[in-house]
Amino acid sequence: TILTVLDVGFMVRTKGLRRALLRFFWLTLPCRMAGQITVISEATRAELMKWVRISGEKVTVIPVFVSEAFSPAETTSKFDEERPIILQVGTKPNKNLERVIESLAGRSCLLDIVGILSEGQKKLLSYHNINFRNCVGLEEAGIVAKYRECDLVVFASTYEGFGMPILEAQATGKAVVTSNILSMPEVGGEGACYVDPFCVNSIRAGIDRIVVDPDYREGLVRKGFANVRRFSRKSIAADYMNLYQRMRGKAGES
Repeated sequence: TILTVLDVGFMVRTKGLRRALLRFFWLTLPCRMAGQITVISEATRAELMKWVRISGEKVTVIPVFVSEAFSPAETTSKFDEERPIILQVGTKPNKNLERVIESLAGRSCLLDIVGILSEGQKKLLSYHNINFRNCVGLEEAGIVAKYRECDLVVFASTYEGFGMPILEAQATGKAVVTSNILSMPEVGGEGACYVDPFCVNSIRAGIDRIVVDPDYREGLVRKGFANVRRFSRKSIAADYMNLYQRMRGKAGES
């Protein structure tokens, strides 16, 4: 049996008896029963092993592939330095939209938000006079279109087991601002601008640098294209096949 763990964020968000029950039934027991465990990042591997006593040899890192649907637009539009379209994917607490909104106060831009907005988020957008638009329930083609039409992507998340929007931005040829914690530097490689997600000024500085420095921005895009090749469907499938073959060999030996 092979168990895949995407992240252990639920352990961070809970406490007391609820956390103890989740730890036993969602982590300890499944990990004990599995022959091998795969995780989608080194960060998730480290997080998992903080909560469960298991041998490191039992855990293999196999990342997530980025869909081939995410590719640059056929015609590239000029980056709008005066009023950039900034794409924010996700509105849940860990997606850190509130600090992103605060970081954009006073900046001319259009914040394009994918995800259901809470009343508090709407009020914060209004308070800081942020020009925004909001979409929910998009299919993959709609999400791809959002990436292609934006000028840059902000993904300053406070917790991720992986961080797929980083790769989606890179695959579509967009510069991305993301967090300098957990899995995000591991996923983004050299093709992202890293900021402290808990610091509004740091997020603002990252956005400003991409907007005003075309050489830096274009460098991130080039490095992003190179980085995203690490996450092809073919390479991830090969990693799983190698794991299956190792498991089969162990079963034969026993």
